Amino acid sequence: MKNLTCSTEERVATISITRPPANALSSKLLEELDSILDEIKANDEIRVVVIRGEGKFFSAGADIKEFTEVKSEDDSFALSQNGQKVLERIENFQKPVIAVIHGAALGGGLELAMACHIRLVSEDAKLGLPELSLGIIPGFAGTQRLPLYVGTARSLEMMLTSEPITGKEAVGYGLANHVYPENELLDKAYILARKIAQQSPITVKAIISLQSFTKTERFESGMKREAELFGKTFATNDAKEGIEAFLEKRKPVFKGK
Repeated sequence: MKNLTCSTEERVATISITRPPANALSSKLLEELDSILDEIKANDEIRVVVIRGEGKFFSAGADIKEFTEVKSEDDSFALSQNGQKVLERIENFQKPVIAVIHGAALGGGLELAMACHIRLVSEDAKLGLPELSLGIIPGFAGTQRLPLYVGTARSLEMMLTSEPITGKEAVGYGLANHVYPENELLDKAYILARKIAQQSPITVKAIISLQSFTKTERFESGMKREAELFGKTFATNDAKEGIEAFLEKRKPVFKGK
């Protein structure tokens, strides 16, 4: 594994994102994550999973440099669907997954966190979906999950302005469960994880499986439409301008084409 590490202690597996400087979610990282989930699923000794980021961030977003290698609408559609598939697997994973967020969870990083069952955040963490500032839209089901947590109005404001919220605001909005000082965050996560790990894995599995019934059929159709629109927006001149501007560290000039 080049982008992730995994360790286990007291029935809790810790997946660490180790892709400095921003822990960006590349296709290869998502592939590795899927592989690690296979191993965790097969290990009955593991009852809870913690996902965290090494360094300064949880994950500051998708790999923008990888975006420059996407050549067609079909390729970007496939990119979106692949990310959706892995994150949907996390949400439906039969062992609880806790996201431990410090620094930043932006774009794909927040979409990963939202797919986890529980989110703990540091007080000054930044959470947001800033894809519109790149001339594209969220592609890993962020447009579908964010409104479920924060409501339509706040979801639209976060996406349309591309402005992040703090960890404290995330808890107030319902996007995160608890907020802690950064130096206490990981310890608090393990306290929670170990408490859950003491429960019967049969009942934990049952509770998680029942959560899927709260999602309507419109969620699945919404994910598919998101992938389609991700592909269409990715193919525009505005997307090219937004991605180039990001890499060149300047403000984009969108022309609606």
